[in-house]
Amino acid sequence: MKTNRIRILLVEDDELFRLGLRVGLQQEPDLEVVAEIIDGETAVKIAKRLVLDAGLDIVLLDVGLPGIGGLEACRQIKQQNPQLPVLILTSRFQKTLIAKLIEAGAQGYCVKGIEAKTLILAIRSVTAGASWWDTLVTDQIRAVFQTQSDPPSADHALTKRELEVLTLLTQGKTNHDIAAALYIAPGTVRVHVHTIMQKLEVSNRYDAVSIAIQKKLIDVINIPSDL
Repeated sequence: MKTNRIRILLVEDDELFRLGLRVGLQQEPDLEVVAEIIDGETAVKIAKRLVLDAGLDIVLLDVGLPGIGGLEACRQIKQQNPQLPVLILTSRFQKTLIAKLIEAGAQGYCVKGIEAKTLILAIRSVTAGASWWDTLVTDQIRAVFQTQSDPPSADHALTKRELEVLTLLTQGKTNHDIAAALYIAPGTVRVHVHTIMQKLEVSNRYDAVSIAIQKKLIDVINIPSDL
């Protein structure tokens, strides 16, 4: 039965760190750790079972796991359950790792050691359908998608690709629609949308569309009238 609590699968092999996380999270009335796992293979199996039982809302996943590891676990979890949010929690934030996690379908990335209130906000945001990328790695994330062949435009430093994504947003396209149209991964679209919102200094995609129209950043032809 669906509840108002956010049900979390906690995947972390460091026993003391995992204990601290569980205690901290369960102090929040709307958060519930429904299972604790220490390796990637078991995480994939348990996530699948909990989703089938309608008992899971988000996976909080460490990268440095024994067995198949957190990256592969994330990939398999998202393959089995595309709509299940995965929030990465790790001390590593290399650019190449971030790119791989995005391609694997992770909705967010938090660095270990962040304040508890920030992690809790990230969990709630990702569960609600948003993306969450730690401020320590935001520049790294942008760098993953910045190339010399994709120079920034003068308006708000949006790249050519970001303008393409923004144009499709104005047409009411979902992330999956945009991914299909541009031949890129849905995870890549999420990052582009996140970066667009940061550059335009807005908190959601609808405000981003409004600013794009007002400032004529994109071609307004064929934009739905209800936006």
